[in-house]
Amino acid sequence: MKTKLYLLLILLGVAVWTACTKDEETEQIPVVKMNIENSPINGKVNETISFSAFNVNNKVYAQEWKLEGEVKSNTADYDFTPAAAGIYNIEYTATNSAGIFSYKYVINVGVPTVPSGPGSNSYVTKVFEFLPGPGQYTNKTLGSMEGAKSLEGQEGAVSLGAWGGFIVLGFDHTVINENDKNDLVIYGNAQFNWAEPGVVWVMQDANGNGKPDDTWYELKGSEFGKEGYIRNYEVTYTKPAKGGNVSWRDNKGNTGVVEISGTNVQAFPAWITGNEYTLKGSLLPLTGIKPGTLITSFPFAWGYADNAVGGDQLDIANAVDAGGKPVSLSGIDFIKIQTGIQANLGILGELSTEIMGVADLSLVK
Repeated sequence: MKTKLYLLLILLGVAVWTACTKDEETEQIPVVKMNIENSPINGKVNETISFSAFNVNNKVYAQEWKLEGEVKSNTADYDFTPAAAGIYNIEYTATNSAGIFSYKYVINVGVPTVPSGPGSNSYVTKVFEFLPGPGQYTNKTLGSMEGAKSLEGQEGAVSLGAWGGFIVLGFDHTVINENDKNDLVIYGNAQFNWAEPGVVWVMQDANGNGKPDDTWYELKGSEFGKEGYIRNYEVTYTKPAKGGNVSWRDNKGNTGVVEISGTNVQAFPAWITGNEYTLKGSLLPLTGIKPGTLITSFPFAWGYADNAVGGDQLDIANAVDAGGKPVSLSGIDFIKIQTGIQANLGILGELSTEIMGVADLSLVK
């Protein structure tokens, strides 16, 4: 009996040892070969990069593809299509109880550009948006979409009305940010003692869809950061019952009116269905405006639209982000111009930026 029990224990020991040996053979760290083994990778907006991971030692494991830490796939394959320019981080992992295999990629996606060619227009070619502030020309040709479209492909004339009124325009090519050179020219109707400065914003077509739906960057001018200059400023205009002066309130607790000559003149944009609307942007100081028998509005040193006689040349290198820090833009595809000062100028009406043309300076002959 003892002999049988002894033999049984030996057989059980052999069985346990065999099972452990098989487990040890099974539990091996994943060995994986990637179809793309170089990093960083240069990608393009809206072009797909196909990643695959191949199981070399035929072991069982769980898989994950992560984009910026977020799981995107649990299979051996992952297709990545960048929707916009930027730097992207992708990590693949294969995991079992024996360990982890990991492979990381960095994908650099450049900003799409549309090169200029013999057929390129030096002027902006498309109006994407136009919303003027209240003003003496609002609802007339000069302050209408018709006036805005007069700038397409040529010189024209449009009034942006009181503070915050703006226009968004696009080029048929990318305006390149050339080193140590001005890149844009904006024509207005400024005189040596009469300027109506407008703040200028620029945008890259980072997602390559041909629409101004990416990030706006303000072009810093001479008044940036000075007393009276305010970023993230907002003004809400209220529609008068019949016409005449248009009241406003800002996001700083101030109120006022846009003075309009004639109580029957409707200076509130007729196409706005509500009783009020809000404009946003940057406010420029009143330091150039001098009261007197004839009010004067002197130009700032540099950096604004409708500011200097003969046109204003601007450098894309002066772009700043939402925090006011410089940004490096290789070029721009869209431009926004916004009336920068809230002021009434007596018999001359409200201060309103007027635009006569916007062009790529490198193509101006």
